[in-house]
Amino acid sequence: MAIEVTLRQAGGSVSATIPAEMARRFHLSPGDRVQAIETEQGILLSPFDPTVEEALALASAAARQFQPALRELAR
Repeated sequence: MAIEVTLRQAGGSVSATIPAEMARRFHLSPGDRVQAIETEQGILLSPFDPTVEEALALASAAARQFQPALRELAR
C-alpha cells in the first residue's frame, strides 16, 4: 500500500507524518524509532530493532577481520 504524505520542516530536519491507520497496523507509537534505509526504489522505513543493528555491526566487524580469508574462499 502506498500513501502520499507531506513533508514538513521540523527544526533543522524534515519530517513526515505516518497516517494513524498505518501506524496502528504496524504498532507504531509516538517516540518509537524506525530505520530509514536507502534503496534503489526510494526510502524504506522499517521498525528499529536493536538486535538487528547489533548483528549487522558484528557481521561487518567479522568481515573486516577475516577479509583475506573471505577473499580466498570466494575464489
